[in-house]
Amino acid sequence: MKELQERILRDGKVLSESVLKVDSFLNHQVDPQLTMKIGEAFAEIFRSERITKVMTIEASGIHFAMATAYALGVPFIYAKKKKAITQADEVYSAPVHSFTRKETYQISVARHYVGKDDRILIVDDFLATGAALIGLAKIVKESGAHLVGVGAVIEKSFQEGRGLLEQEGIRVESLARIQSMSAEGIHFLQPATPSIK
Repeated sequence: MKELQERILRDGKVLSESVLKVDSFLNHQVDPQLTMKIGEAFAEIFRSERITKVMTIEASGIHFAMATAYALGVPFIYAKKKKAITQADEVYSAPVHSFTRKETYQISVARHYVGKDDRILIVDDFLATGAALIGLAKIVKESGAHLVGVGAVIEKSFQEGRGLLEQEGIRVESLARIQSMSAEGIHFLQPATPSIK
């Protein structure tokens, strides 16, 4: 997605060879117009998949999942990192380690919101180590639903996440694939490699 790549180059801040700060427009302060375009892009990529629900993990993926679900005309679900008192015991859960927060969470989704008749698209802000997306994929598998694929807004292609997902036979589509980054600049992988169909 050209507009997204241009925004990353203009406003993204490379903190190290593995950490990219995009909190001025994607995941702290959010550009709503760009967010809705990201949702439209994912909807266009996956439109033929007959998606019934979009899934993400709180919190940075929520607005992208909502924008995608809105463009597809379906509900979205976000996995919670901590169980609320209003949440019944009937949940699907999986452990997820956060690369940026250096913590492991037990994420959960209420069982009555996802089932074997659902066709789920997972959407998140970053694909790096793949931990969050693998955790969500485990929940989808446990529910008996069909996982149509994963949409990542930004992928750090130099990390292992894509490979781990593709080993599981999961289709991965990313809007901006970063090949490398340093104080000298950000280099995108062009063109994107074919996905598993």
